[in-house]
Amino acid sequence: MADPNKNRQVDVPADELFQVICDAASQDPLKIKTSTDRLKQMLDMTGCFDALSQISAQRVMPLQVRQQSIIQLKNAVINQWRSRRLVLPEQRQGIKERCLSLMNEPDDLISKCNQVVIAKIARQDFPLNWQNLLPDLLSIIETNMTARYTGGSSDFLALRRTLEILHCVTKEFASMKLMFAVKNMAKIVDETHLKLYAYYTVIASSLEALDPTTVSDRRMAEEVLLAHLVFKSLTKCASWLYQKAKGRDQENVDQWLHNLFRSTVDQLRRLVEKRANIVIALQTASSAWDPIATQTITYLTRHIFGFGKFYRRLLQLDAARFVTLPLSTDLVLYYWNKVVQATQSPSGYIADSPTAVYPVRFVVQCMAVFKGSVAQWSPTRVEGSALDQAFVEEAVRILVTRFIPLNPSDLEEWMSDPEEWVNVEERGDEQWEYEIRPCGERVLMTLSSQYRDYVDPLLKATWEEARSLQSSELSVILQKEAVYCALGRCANRLGQLIPFDEWLRDNLAREARGTDSTYPILKRRIAWLIGKWVSSESTTPNNPLIWELLAFLLQDQGPGTDAVVRLTAAVAIRECVDTTDFDINVLRPYLHPIVRHLVALISEADTLESKRRISNTLNAVIERAETDIIPLMGIIAEPIPQLWVSAGVDWVFKGVLLETVTKLVGASKENSMSLVGLVVPMVKDSFTPAAIQQLDADGLNLWLISVQNATTIEAVNGAPGLVELFPLIIHLLSNNLDLLGRIISIAESYFLLDAPRLLQAYGNDIFAAFMQSMKQALSVNVLGLLSALNLLLQVAGSFPVWGEAMHTSGLFSHIIKSLSEEKMMATLLSGYVLVLARIAIADNRLFVQLMSLTGPVLNMPESQVWEDTLNQWWARFDNIYEPRQRKLVAMGISRLVATGRPEVLERLHTEVCNIWTDVFGELREAMERANEEGPESLTLYWDRQPDELFDDCKGTLEFGRRTTAYESDIVRTTQLTTYVRAAIQEAEMICGPAVFYEKYLSKIDPAVMKQIQKELTP
Repeated sequence: MADPNKNRQVDVPADELFQVICDAASQDPLKIKTSTDRLKQMLDMTGCFDALSQISAQRVMPLQVRQQSIIQLKNAVINQWRSRRLVLPEQRQGIKERCLSLMNEPDDLISKCNQVVIAKIARQDFPLNWQNLLPDLLSIIETNMTARYTGGSSDFLALRRTLEILHCVTKEFASMKLMFAVKNMAKIVDETHLKLYAYYTVIASSLEALDPTTVSDRRMAEEVLLAHLVFKSLTKCASWLYQKAKGRDQENVDQWLHNLFRSTVDQLRRLVEKRANIVIALQTASSAWDPIATQTITYLTRHIFGFGKFYRRLLQLDAARFVTLPLSTDLVLYYWNKVVQATQSPSGYIADSPTAVYPVRFVVQCMAVFKGSVAQWSPTRVEGSALDQAFVEEAVRILVTRFIPLNPSDLEEWMSDPEEWVNVEERGDEQWEYEIRPCGERVLMTLSSQYRDYVDPLLKATWEEARSLQSSELSVILQKEAVYCALGRCANRLGQLIPFDEWLRDNLAREARGTDSTYPILKRRIAWLIGKWVSSESTTPNNPLIWELLAFLLQDQGPGTDAVVRLTAAVAIRECVDTTDFDINVLRPYLHPIVRHLVALISEADTLESKRRISNTLNAVIERAETDIIPLMGIIAEPIPQLWVSAGVDWVFKGVLLETVTKLVGASKENSMSLVGLVVPMVKDSFTPAAIQQLDADGLNLWLISVQNATTIEAVNGAPGLVELFPLIIHLLSNNLDLLGRIISIAESYFLLDAPRLLQAYGNDIFAAFMQSMKQALSVNVLGLLSALNLLLQVAGSFPVWGEAMHTSGLFSHIIKSLSEEKMMATLLSGYVLVLARIAIADNRLFVQLMSLTGPVLNMPESQVWEDTLNQWWARFDNIYEPRQRKLVAMGISRLVATGRPEVLERLHTEVCNIWTDVFGELREAMERANEEGPESLTLYWDRQPDELFDDCKGTLEFGRRTTAYESDIVRTTQLTTYVRAAIQEAEMICGPAVFYEKYLSKIDPAVMKQIQKELTP
């Protein structure tokens, strides 16, 4: 029922709101907790946004109170600005004006929040309901820019804040895809891009004076910051135009973009060189950097990063077009030259600091732009490649010798936190955009892909040199490790050049067993290398030596190894088993030690991320081992309860553990009954209020495979039985519409195991859950529910266990009502008729009783109940196309004929006979076809097992149960002619032969009667 107060206007008490904000900004935990709860309520009151805006705009207020106020406004306005109840029309204008009044706000936090508020409001209101936004911003910028660069009086803070707001608004609209937003962004771009270009040109000229003598000048720091802010908005406009501009303005836009791009390349080179000279000069000076110099260099570094970000965005949008831009080749080669210079620079020049000579982010941007452009310069794409063989080979040497090797900081992090080091390494696909070594690896992969004729022979020669290196000195080990890394990254292109099996036998096997203190570096890379070569299908996983080495590296805890080696070996094992040509026969001798040590490693790991990664390997091994895993079930299952408890709210790891048990149950099949004691509590925990949103899908997967492979739902050997979970499936059937398809499958699996037991214990609840779900579910799920209900009635056995529940639950009356109203699609109504046919076949007297009880429930005469039902029975027969289901309808109507009910017999000469003759004819055609073409044609047409009944249970015990249920179905095993003959005889006995003939049989068309008699004659 809807809340009557939900849309009622409640004005916020301003004084109380102010006190709540003060409490929220205090340091008192109790006040913070109380105010947080109250604030959630007040944010749903009219005028709250307006009051928060007023508090944040008053500079006489305590700073912490203003900050807290605008934070709350920012968080709320994102989703609630459109609410007419929360923000009245007159308040909207006031909020906007106050936002623009904060143009000279000194506090950065308030200013940043204000930028977001303006951008989010603009997203909804600009330009129709905030026409003055852009003119006001441009007016402030123009006024202050003119004054600043003509000797007048300007407000730097206002200029800075306005540029920040303009960028935030531009960024907001640039990210929108809807047509109205694209038009609004076009308006912003049209009105700003030329002005921004002019502003940047003016500011850039002032940067010519930047040198070691002016870097400590405050005005210069401001100039660099202003240049950066203007450039951010300018490049947002340029990137948008690069992607969107089309039509008659394309030529003008392209010309502007070309001019802009050319000027940025020139400006980048000037700024990079200036910055490097200034930083080197400051570092060699005897005095420490002053704060203003540090600030200037920091702003300049960010500005240079902005150039790289702009170029990478253009590459992302259209790399082929990027390389045609003027000076793009010069830009890319200049960037690469900076990479080369960085490699040749003194130690310490490359650092993750804005004041380093070569900041890490700058070097990464250089390599990333180079990487993105190299693919467009491939000899296979353009004639006369921009990169010659000497250049490519030198680039590869630089990457392999300078950027890919582990550096001292890598080794220090390895030693201080091995697990976290591995975790970071395994996230390489995410890290390459931020760190030099992963980026260098991706650049090498691109060069290898685009310049195979140059790179592959060079890598082979490098491999041959590395094989001959025998020293255990750290420098040699690090260089060999880098070579192995390069060979692993390019494995899919080296499989035909490098004899991996020979390399494995003659070199890697010996190195993997080395005991020198430097060998963990090499062992870790060997494990990784094996995984990469196998997963890229450059070598086969069916080499026993591979498994021998991986098993050794996984379990070895002697000298010359460490946790990093073991964790990497675990990852490599997953990569090797998860391949198309994997053969369990090769792994089988090593399966026990691998599984045992994977389980031990999960328990030993300190971080949940490591536990997840190892568990994923274990899951892959279980899946590929299949029944070979059965002897190891106990080893795998034993630590899971403790791991589950220790995982706490790490839902990802708990999901992995659920998958582990799911794989184990699926592999062990009938032997999985010993795992039910583990399955039941895990499934229950997965559906607690705290966990259900995170684990419901994984929990259902485990539940389904467990029931499919179970031999009984009862408790075994004192452990909990699957029957304990059945009340939960009833609850989910009624209430969880999101995963209803999976829930129905679980319910069907239970029915196939022991339907009579479940109906006896939970019959009323089962049928009530079906009814409730049918009222709410999507049509596709209602069809699934009807199929499950049909199956339940088929395997339920004697009707006394479910007959009464069919009425008391309201399910039968719901079916009749649905048929009577005829508001559903034909396929659903057909499904309801099939359920009624099942009931009639089970016991026609029960059916008659249910029909008589339904009239009062629906407030309908019983005759009307019969009429509506029989109308649908005939109408839906033509909508049913599957032969088995059409025979079910015919058998169901036969049992209704056998009741002698006049409502049914009055239709004998029309609808009933038509149903019979149609199905008789279909059966006769099928038999004739079988006689002509062979019995397999009968199987294909009439007696074919529906694929949808078996798709989800192949390879489980349930497949046999479903096959048995299908083959023993009365619809399949009963001869229809005998069935119809018996029904007519029963009706004749009830009515009396004379009456039956006179009132019903005599009305049948003679030709039809002759045909039926022919069919019914033994």
